[in-house]
Amino acid sequence: MTAAAMTALPEGWTTRRPTLDDVPEILAVVHASDIAAIGEPDFTADEVREMLTDPHTEMSRDSWLALDEAGTIVGWTFPHNMTGGDRDFLEVFVDPERGRPAMRPLLALILDRMTERAAELGHHRYEVRAGAIPTEQPYIDALTEAGFAFLKQHARMRMPLDGVPHTAPEQPAGVTVRPVRGDDEDDLRALHAVIEEAFRETDHFAVDYPTWRAQVANEPSVSFDEWFVAEVDGRVVGSLQSSDTGIDDNEGWVKRLAVLRSYRKRGVGEALLRRAFAVYARKGRSHAGLGVDLENPTEAVRLYLSVGMTPMYRANVYRTYVEARAA
Repeated sequence: MTAAAMTALPEGWTTRRPTLDDVPEILAVVHASDIAAIGEPDFTADEVREMLTDPHTEMSRDSWLALDEAGTIVGWTFPHNMTGGDRDFLEVFVDPERGRPAMRPLLALILDRMTERAAELGHHRYEVRAGAIPTEQPYIDALTEAGFAFLKQHARMRMPLDGVPHTAPEQPAGVTVRPVRGDDEDDLRALHAVIEEAFRETDHFAVDYPTWRAQVANEPSVSFDEWFVAEVDGRVVGSLQSSDTGIDDNEGWVKRLAVLRSYRKRGVGEALLRRAFAVYARKGRSHAGLGVDLENPTEAVRLYLSVGMTPMYRANVYRTYVEARAA
């Protein structure tokens, strides 16, 4: 079979751009894909909306839906580059029963678009990543055929909150954990600065404060009472940023946890987590979750395991590079 034939849709199938009106039908496809891969849904309607409206993403140019001969949505692809840096992340979701013929055509479309995005964002050589659950062999095969190579693994961690006290345990000596003041730009700047400094030794993309604030503003809702900072001698040395994207699943979601290098191994990270878990439990959340890079040099996964979190699943990360091409 030729490459062109492999990336062609079946007769009668079509593609079009998504709109926000498509969110429920897109979510149904994503949930079907999740259930086939990990046994349960792991995406929310808010996350679909967020991906469609990310900074540096235009629904009319960057995302496609695949429709079968009956006009039913069976696949969705989109990019994710909130910083505008020289690295993008693509996703391709297809209905595992009906949408598999759309997998390679959607992947070809989004990869071609990546060359244009590279030029538009001012990068000559553009890194493109994609993720796949290790059991998703057809998708892994499609990525490999498209030039992707395995890079590393992430883990999706989860912990039930049944029995978690609604009041956090006593804080370590000299450490004060408190909610961030969401209406105080200086406090938010301090939280953001800790994240950027602590993640500098990883492959986390640096994000300046205005861009980060724009990202926060793009979220459908923000619960600042679930965000915390840790202070030592009046200095913010640790921060925990939660996200409301897990509300649909009744999950408290830890988006970022960061502690400055010189303050690690003093219980700061655990104190921040315990405080967040207590608030999640008090609000009636059934579990807490987060994602972790298993190659993170801080070995954050050890902390998460020590507080009772366990891997829900692991995901492979793959990488390729494309050259910029003007549209």
